[in-house]
Amino acid sequence: MARVIKIAISALKKTEMFNFTLEHKDGLARAGCINTPHGEILTPVFMPVATQGSVKALDRVDLECLGTQIILGNAYHLYLRPGTKVIKEAGGLHSFMNWARPILTDSGGFQGFSLQHLRKITNDGITFKSHIDGSTHELTPESVVEIQTDIGSDVIMPLDVCLPTEASKTDLSEAMNLTSNWLGRSLRSLERKSEQPLFGIVQGGLHVDLRQKSAEFLSSLDLPGYAIGGLSVGETKEKMYPTVEITSKLLPENKPRYLMGVGSPEDLVECVVRGIDMFDCVLPTRVARKGAMYTKFGRRNVTRSEYKKSDSSFDKDCDCYACTNFSAGYIHHLFKAKEYLAYRLASIHNLRFLMRTMGDLRKAIQRGLVKEYREQFWENYQPADQSARTNQALRHINRFE
Repeated sequence: MARVIKIAISALKKTEMFNFTLEHKDGLARAGCINTPHGEILTPVFMPVATQGSVKALDRVDLECLGTQIILGNAYHLYLRPGTKVIKEAGGLHSFMNWARPILTDSGGFQGFSLQHLRKITNDGITFKSHIDGSTHELTPESVVEIQTDIGSDVIMPLDVCLPTEASKTDLSEAMNLTSNWLGRSLRSLERKSEQPLFGIVQGGLHVDLRQKSAEFLSSLDLPGYAIGGLSVGETKEKMYPTVEITSKLLPENKPRYLMGVGSPEDLVECVVRGIDMFDCVLPTRVARKGAMYTKFGRRNVTRSEYKKSDSSFDKDCDCYACTNFSAGYIHHLFKAKEYLAYRLASIHNLRFLMRTMGDLRKAIQRGLVKEYREQFWENYQPADQSARTNQALRHINRFE
């Protein structure tokens, strides 16, 4: 333990170009600023997912125009294709994809959850069979750090063990302990290789005592930032939200808090209220490619017949490129004709909706109006995957506070 703490302090001294300033608080909700070598990030923030160095259907200009401050890449996928060496020789991921703003890369630990049929977890790391060609690869805490060092991420994540909600407490405890052990190995590797900031990942499922143990250990290391993993893996929102709140309260106030893999509009609002600063998720672009587009009333599918003859913008309140240049009827036609432009326009809209939501939440925090913002949000919003009874429960401001 002492050795790990010493390594963490040494690594922290190297990350002087990365820092977080907490600017405002309203209850548990926070507004801050993260400084990185590739620019500042105003929080709370949503990170579009560029798994393979690309946010699906969008290019750099699209992302910049809709207000993207930081994107997320995936070390596992980039390692498999095009390969770490290719990206390194191109000058790093920023140069390779022509993106000048910050990049956070995930380690590939989530693929240990999502690709269960293709992997084996041991004390040494995670052995995968490539989903591309079936070849065998091993990710270790050290190799994951090396991959992210070579591609030049602004924030790197350690290899972790993410288990499904239904896993036993014994298995979740073992996964948490293995994640902590791997973090020590990651820090030792980082000390030798890089000056990049590495976040710790809190695990423990829905068990408060495991979350507390994990958070207390990670907090003792004084890391540059902290992530909450192992949520949005099958549990209900009514169970996820209190777990987020409890865990968030256990983490240092002066460091950014990142909730991994969460990104529906209602989750962003509810989890910002519970103290989270950073989010990522494939959901907004994934549903966009099926025609589902966000509004303040919830998701609406532009492929429905009601939009066929609409000559109005899809969302009159939206300032995105899709809504200010094209009618809902035209976007409906593009989807029916299976034109690729449909995926681009819907993805732009959904990501811009989330960027605006984050911006509005930041302003509400700065003005001390988070409670009012949350009440107004729930006056209108109907989540796509929630019953009316659950919606009513989520509207209660003090439900989990």
